[in-house]
Amino acid sequence: MDRAQTLISIILTSTVTGIALLTFLAACCMSKIESVKRQAQQESNPSGDTNANREENLEFRLFDMNVISAATNNFATDCKIGQGGFGPVYKGELPTGEHIAVKRLSRSSRQGLEEFENESSVIARLQHRNLVKLIGCCVHGDERMLIYEYLQNKSLDKFIFEEGRKRLLLWAKRFDIILGIAKGLAYLHDGSRLIVVHRDLKASNILLDREMMPKISDFGLAKILEGGDESQETTRRLIGTHGYMSPEYAMHGQFSTKSDVFSFGVLVLEIISGQRNWGFQHPDHDLNLLGYGWKLWRDGNALELVDSALEDSISEIEVLRCIQVGLLCVQQRSEDRPTMWTVLCMLGNECAEFPEPTEPGFFAGHSSRRQQSVSINGLTISTISSR
Repeated sequence: MDRAQTLISIILTSTVTGIALLTFLAACCMSKIESVKRQAQQESNPSGDTNANREENLEFRLFDMNVISAATNNFATDCKIGQGGFGPVYKGELPTGEHIAVKRLSRSSRQGLEEFENESSVIARLQHRNLVKLIGCCVHGDERMLIYEYLQNKSLDKFIFEEGRKRLLLWAKRFDIILGIAKGLAYLHDGSRLIVVHRDLKASNILLDREMMPKISDFGLAKILEGGDESQETTRRLIGTHGYMSPEYAMHGQFSTKSDVFSFGVLVLEIISGQRNWGFQHPDHDLNLLGYGWKLWRDGNALELVDSALEDSISEIEVLRCIQVGLLCVQQRSEDRPTMWTVLCMLGNECAEFPEPTEPGFFAGHSSRRQQSVSINGLTISTISSR
């Protein structure tokens, strides 16, 4: 009897100790997440002002048409630096010497008008070092233009997907870019008075400044959630980009902050591999980039995903951590994906435990790069592979 009582006592003690340890680890993880939140919020507001004061005092200028026309040499062809669904983008220089990027609404684009109204109302109320800065706008007759800070190195896709420029972004810089994008998204989701879902996060919408700091751009499709960070909304008309859409958004029109988390996971795997998810092909299987990355992870060969252009610049520990985080972000079910604050915690290796990723959403099937308009479950989906 004494031996039985002793055994029961040992089991009870072990169980209580195990529960206490798990509770302690969970508390540590939550404490780290709160610490990461405070650090990121300080980066978005280095002056120490409250969010309310900062958002109300943002400088937003209304530009005269003559000023913008002169700045872009009357919208000269050699000043044009891009073209998107919104319309053409021009580089300009103000009389003060300040360089600007001018997004000019195409007069034939109804979608562009909606984007103009949405973007000018959303991003003008936000400020973070990893969000592109909206300086102002110009409205003249039927002309609509958004005026942004000019970023010298243009978009991320020009570096990670172009063979001649891949080697300009070695691993340390790619990791910094991943971290910067995560900080910008965390701010959008839970760093200001607004809860913003970007809905079109992709490599071409990440701009790089002179120091290659990433800045999230193109808020024309962004939505403000009114019900808190756990809320979810539904739309019957989807506009986004193949390869970055979360399953619940693409199939049912449901979007939340976890939709952006899915897109971020895709972007992380693209940055690591130097390959696009949309259009990825492999001679041995029909998996896309997400499925290929998960298969390599499951088989213990995750480092085979790494872009060969990185050569010997990688930190294996950091790369494996980023691959794991990327795969966790692209889980099929939105509730299985981490929040962006948890992502920051994991990227900084400050969380106690990392769960194992399971099979991602949309992990199989070849795809072609072309514009499509389809109907799924009664939803009208217009998707554009590059804007």
